[in-house]
This record gives sequence, C-alpha cells and structure tokens, in this order.
Amino acid sequence: MTDYKESKNTLPAEWALQSGVQLTWPHAHTDWNYMLAEVCSCFTAIAREIAEREILLIVTPEPDEVRKQISATVNMANVRFLECQTNDTWARDHGAITLLDEGTPSLLDFTFNGWGLKFASDKDNLITRQAIEAGVMHGRYVNRLGFVLEGGSIESDGQGTLLTTSQCLLSPNRNGQMDRDEIEAYLCSEFRLQRVLWLDHGYLAGDDTDSHVDTLARFCSPNTIAYVQCTDTQDEHYGALRRMEEQLKTFRTADGAPYRLLPLPMADRIEEDGERLPATYANFLIMNSAVLYPTYCQQENDARAKEVLQEAFPNHEIIGIDCRALIRQHGSLHCVTMQYPTGVLG
Repeated sequence: MTDYKESKNTLPAEWALQSGVQLTWPHAHTDWNYMLAEVCSCFTAIAREIAEREILLIVTPEPDEVRKQISATVNMANVRFLECQTNDTWARDHGAITLLDEGTPSLLDFTFNGWGLKFASDKDNLITRQAIEAGVMHGRYVNRLGFVLEGGSIESDGQGTLLTTSQCLLSPNRNGQMDRDEIEAYLCSEFRLQRVLWLDHGYLAGDDTDSHVDTLARFCSPNTIAYVQCTDTQDEHYGALRRMEEQLKTFRTADGAPYRLLPLPMADRIEEDGERLPATYANFLIMNSAVLYPTYCQQENDARAKEVLQEAFPNHEIIGIDCRALIRQHGSLHCVTMQYPTGVLG
C-alpha cells in the first residue's frame, strides 16, 4: 500500500488499504452464455491473483459450480460467496461505493440502471442489500437509490477531489432531471468532496458506458494521473483523446500544481463482427500490493502499459491478465471488480 494521508471522512482512493475485492461471476443466464468457458477462464485468472493477496467475494447464483471451476487453482481460504440472482457481471457498476466515516465504512447503494437504460439491471440492483443482510459485507447500509451512479464513472484521490466525465454523468437517461451544477453539488455533499474535475473529451468505440472515466484516465496518487494517449492521427480516437490530454494538462492538484501525467498506450484495433471493441489499458485494478492490468495479446503495447504502471506504482507488483474475453462484452478488468476498504469484507 502506498502511504498517503487521507481524511477520516472520505471517499477513499483505490490504493487505500483494502479488505478485499468483489467479482460477480458469469453464468448461463448472462450475456456471456455463448462464450461461457472462455470468460470463466478469464475470471478464474483474476480470482487467483486476488485471493492470493486479499479476501475475494464471489457473487453468483451457482456457488457450487463456481467452486468446481476454481478450487484447483485459487486460494479458497480467502474466498467468500454470496448466493443470489444476477443479471450480469459488472461489479464495478452495481457494487456498493464505500465512504469512510471516522474509519467506519458506510456502504452507499446507488441505482445501476444498465448504463442509461441500455440493459436489464433489476437483479444486480439488489446485490448490495443482500450482501449486507447475509453478513458477507460489513458496514452501515445507506440507501441512495434515488440517484443513478456507477463506480466506473468516478475516480477519487482520497483527499477530496473527484475525477469524472461529463458525457457519462450528464447523460439524460441517468439523472436527467439535474444539471451539471446540481450533480456536482450532490456528489460533493454525499462524498464530502472539495471539488470535481470534469473531463469533457475522450471516448472509446464500442463502449456501452458513455465514457466511464475508468476507461480513459485514472488517479494513481493524489498528484498522478495515468491516461490513454492516442498518437496515431489515422485512429478514430485521435481527436477526442488529444483534446482529453490537453484538458488534463490544464488540471491542477488541490495545492495548485500540475498533475504528473503518465500516458498509457492506445491498444491496437480489435474487432468482432466488424465492430471495434473497447480495449483500454486504463482499466486496471489497484490492490494492496499489486496492480492487475488488462492485456490484449499485443506484445509491444502490453509491455509498454506495464512499464507505465510500474512507474506509477513502484512498490506494487504489476500483473497482466489476458482480457480479450472481457472486451467482447465491452468491458475489461476494472469493470468486473469492486474493491472494498478495510473492515468491509472478512
């Protein structure tokens, strides 16, 4: 864990001390049905790395089946199960968002509406309450179902600054009754923020989330942001990502200094049925002692992304997971995980 001073009343940064990570497992009644064995192999690889280091909470309607899949290679002493029905696997967006009150966790349950009413989410919206009622998650349950918010749409530095994208949070199918100032005031009140940094540019082709920030730019410390850089002028993303890069250069830390900006490579084009898939190296998971990052069988890009992340996290082990399966359903590694601070999982 990197040692940064955080407020006792805060939306913790991802690098804050964690108790564990949630995975919501694929099954035959999810959109993964046509490639279930392939995606379960990817989930097992993620589960193996998490359970070697922290508690792993697996949410699934089929715990016995998942045990059969993973018990030979995963440290089962660190695995906990919640048996419940699920629509899909995107724990980042249906998982609880944890706020620390004098170090005590409050588990905020926002509405997940399938990224602006694109997909069914009725079962996923019940997971957090069920996890707390079953005793697999510990903390004060806070009902915030009157507001639509996905974990992948926000980044906290743990010191009162939130990074987000205007395209996502201002989507009319999320909280369309509120304008930008109202949404910012709401976030600052709920998360005890000092300020919100809005990215107005940047997108990924094939992305269903309306430009979640965790596909584009990520806090690595209170003064460091890693972001996707596109240098190919012929790439369809070049203009938007260049404008995003220029905007990031204008951002300042709470102390008034420019951010240390670390460019991640743009993944080479990956297609399925003629559609470009949203492969991104920004979709990494920060853990206590390791960073898990997605790879795409692109030797040069995968290696460069690892170098950048090692620079950002010099005291962490940087571990690549082949996530070509995940992007076939338009997400990646960070999208299928949700970390919880100390005290939540045990």
